[in-house]
Order: sequence, then structure tokens, then C-alpha cells
Amino acid sequence: MKLHELKPAAGASKQPKRKGRGAGSGNGKTAGYGHKGQLARSGHKPAYFEGGQMPLVRRLPKRGFNNIFATRYATVSVAQLNDRFEAGAVVDQNAVLASGLVKKPLDGIKVLGNGSLEKALTVKLAAFSESAKEKIEKAGGKAEVI
Repeated sequence: MKLHELKPAAGASKQPKRKGRGAGSGNGKTAGYGHKGQLARSGHKPAYFEGGQMPLVRRLPKRGFNNIFATRYATVSVAQLNDRFEAGAVVDQNAVLASGLVKKPLDGIKVLGNGSLEKALTVKLAAFSESAKEKIEKAGGKAEVI
């Protein structure tokens, strides 16, 4: 096969619609723009244009900063792990989701040190607070970052 023999797959490419090419084309005369009015003119304004009034996006105050690259964790406390899991259990993302502690894992699940833990659990999750790690290890379990 050579480059000049390549063709797109059947149905993959369409001819562009040729507007304003006569009544027989099905898109002649007003070319799909209707009769008169702002939307029929060349260079018409975008949908958010408010006729010269200060646009809504410019009227509203701009506050703070939104870091779109931030890592967002779903959180679970040590006390919740103590209530939901049996001693010796391996707690990973799938186990936490199955137990109903978290609905959406976001960028991972983080364990926080609220409450107490009396069971030895092997916890394999994305992040741990210092106090949570300490409590898990004190109870005889292991905290593994994945």
C-alpha cells in the first residue's frame, strides 16, 4: 500500500454543505439564516451579547483563585474504618467504595485521624494524615500509600 492509495473508511468523511447555491440545492436563497434580523446579517453578535449592556460575565465580581490542577481527595476518618471493617481486613479503594463510606473517589481517598481505631487493619489508600498513620500503626495495622 502506498500513500496515494489511502482512503478514509466508508462513511467517515462527508461533503461540506454548500449554502446559498440555488433553490434546487435545498439550501438556497436565505441559506438557512431566515429573513432579515440580526442573525441573518454577516458578522452577527454571539449568543451572550446583550445589546451593548455590560455583559453578565463582566458585571459579576471576580473572587479568589480556582486551582484546576489541585488534587482533590475523598476523605474517610479512622473512626469510620473502625466501625465498618473487621480486624485483619485489607482496606483498599474498592473495599471503601463497597462499604458505602465514599461515593466518588475523586483523585484518591485520604484517611484522616478523627476518632480512634481498636482493630489491626491493612489500609492501602492514596494518602494519610500524620495522626491517621500513627493511629493505624499503633493499633497493629499497616498504612500503605498506593
